[in-house]
Amino acid sequence: MLAGQALTSLFVIPIFLVSLTIHEYAHGWMAYRYGDDTARRMGRLTLNPLAHISLVGTIILPLIAHFGWAKPVPVNFSILTKRQIFKVAAAGPLANILLALILAGTFHIFHLKALTGLGNFVLLAILFNLILAVFNLLPIPPLDGSKMVYARLKSPQAINAYNKFARYGMFILIGFLVLGGFRLILPVVGLLYILLGLPLPVLTIKPPDCNK
Repeated sequence: MLAGQALTSLFVIPIFLVSLTIHEYAHGWMAYRYGDDTARRMGRLTLNPLAHISLVGTIILPLIAHFGWAKPVPVNFSILTKRQIFKVAAAGPLANILLALILAGTFHIFHLKALTGLGNFVLLAILFNLILAVFNLLPIPPLDGSKMVYARLKSPQAINAYNKFARYGMFILIGFLVLGGFRLILPVVGLLYILLGLPLPVLTIKPPDCNK
């Protein structure tokens, strides 16, 4: 069993790192398009996963709770318009959805099989990117969905209410996860996965039987 978990980790870890890296890079790239060079100046406008690793979020927590995050790309929202803030926030989830679509197309074009190493790797990558995109679209600070909601607020009262809510966003997010709220996004992820016409991946990879 432990060997199977280790083998599964060998598949999941690179998917985890690459998907988070593309997500954060997309935020930085979109902000840079609108004149914010903060990420570039801090060496974060890169596809090098090492630049986006968080000790707690990318290494420790995934090993303990099978959940994590990358170090957020710095963005100077004060110099951006609300429309630009919306696009910067949406860029991360959209990048993951685009990657999932490209991988799904690759799976179909090359007639990959779910039970092969490469085929299962691609399916796991698609599934993880869909989960990452849908999860980040939740309107809970500090997730991208909350920034997209903020960018659409017009009245001072609504903005003030959002700012008060955002102060407790991390606690609300932790409570959401502890109470099993993550399961609420699974039907959406499942629907998107089904629409791509893909077979289910093997979530626990078994090592080859050396006795055969």
